[in-house]
Amino acid sequence: MELIPIIQSIVLLIASALLILSAIGILRFKDDLDRVLYARIHILGLADMACIIALFALYNPLLGATYFILAPFAAHAIANAYYYGEEKHD
Repeated sequence: MELIPIIQSIVLLIASALLILSAIGILRFKDDLDRVLYARIHILGLADMACIIALFALYNPLLGATYFILAPFAAHAIANAYYYGEEKHD
């Protein structure tokens, strides 16, 4: 019995648990809270890390590294667009 497939399975189970936890966190926040977008972006960072771990476990290091570099930039751009947007936020 090989050890590598077992380790891959364990890593994918951990990534799945992180994705489920982040989904519960997203559903927990209501839209009427102040600064709810920032809280949701923070929770989605957990989902990003789970996806990156899964990509590395599935032997896609180039795609995982690209996602690891670009995901924070995308989250920052979304937060800036919300903060400096034309809508008035309470």
